[in-house]
Amino acid sequence: MQYRQVPKNGDLLSVLGFGAMRLPTKRGRIDEERAKNQIRSAIDAGINYIDTAFMYGESERILGQVLQDGYREKVKLATKLPPWHLQKPEDMETILNGQLKKLQTDHIDYYLLHALDSSTWKKFQDLGVFEFLEKARESGKIINIGFSFHGDRKTFKEIIDAYDWGFCQIQYNFLDEDIQAGKEGLQYAASKDIAVIIMEPLRGGVLTRKIPSEVAKIYNSADKKRSPAEWALRWVWNHPEVTVVLSGMNDEAHIAENIAASEDAFAGSLTPEELSMMNEIKNVYRKLMKVSCTGCSYCMPCPFGVNIPECFSFYNTYHMAGNRLVTRGMYGFRLMGAMGGTPSHASLCKNCGKCVSLCPQHIPIPGELKNVSKTLSGWRTKILLPLVKMMFSRKKLDDSA
Repeated sequence: MQYRQVPKNGDLLSVLGFGAMRLPTKRGRIDEERAKNQIRSAIDAGINYIDTAFMYGESERILGQVLQDGYREKVKLATKLPPWHLQKPEDMETILNGQLKKLQTDHIDYYLLHALDSSTWKKFQDLGVFEFLEKARESGKIINIGFSFHGDRKTFKEIIDAYDWGFCQIQYNFLDEDIQAGKEGLQYAASKDIAVIIMEPLRGGVLTRKIPSEVAKIYNSADKKRSPAEWALRWVWNHPEVTVVLSGMNDEAHIAENIAASEDAFAGSLTPEELSMMNEIKNVYRKLMKVSCTGCSYCMPCPFGVNIPECFSFYNTYHMAGNRLVTRGMYGFRLMGAMGGTPSHASLCKNCGKCVSLCPQHIPIPGELKNVSKTLSGWRTKILLPLVKMMFSRKKLDDSA
């Protein structure tokens, strides 16, 4: 296992982190014994960064049990404060105390504000989140303060500059260099000595499931034989600005494969030929996309609040990924206000045309947004959305106790 140093505190974190959002299941429920064996074996193999969140169902409670018998002392534990359940400042303390209880620990090593964008960022500020975080750190309940991010680059830089963060967590993979914070955000955070944790290195499985034949042909022509997952992970690890890459692992074979790949996951280890191959694969995927959006965000901001790059990203994922139900659910979660916040979905487009002249790819944006709306805001999503809202509204604050 390779380790990389957190600039501001000197911690050595494993380059592969264990994402505990999708633990193994059995007959519709988390298989707790199997999850315990998986996580402990990963820790025994050198993984020392475990990521969970209040919103990840039973994950925090199960981790509290898994990390007994001396395993808590072997890892740095990360969890997140959800903006969606906060109505008043005291709610932040209530949730944190509940998380500590479920995790069976007296402190959280890496504490994140969850899923920041322009809307949730404002909500946290209005609630006085920095006063809460400083108080929690002074009391020893949390050690390092960071945030996870799902907004645009402008907002990302604004957040980076607003506080002395120790770390941040962003979506990044070889297909999404220009989506959300992107490569520019990655480099900006690193320039401020902020550790960067990477989520979605496999783009939710898009880069490993249903590999297009043209992509498979390129992989098969490589001198080194690696799985698509290993190539995708190594591409992220190749960046010196990256500290940890999270993988939501729930299969023993995948865990073993990822750990093996991490053994020589040095920054700058990919050859120029290998980087050229990955760029060729990226270009193939982009040709397969329904909309040729590169995520440059020149079209933003939309006067009616549409998050145009994110809409196209979900639309392309819907057509390339295997699990369309999950894509619809995430579209509702992120853009249709299933968790509160300001909606930014495609149906908000008023066909003003302001974005069209700004697009360097010359995409007929309003027309494509109609296609996005028809596909992702259709009757299936309208049925799914109330269920998602109900599920999260029933997760009361006392659930954290």
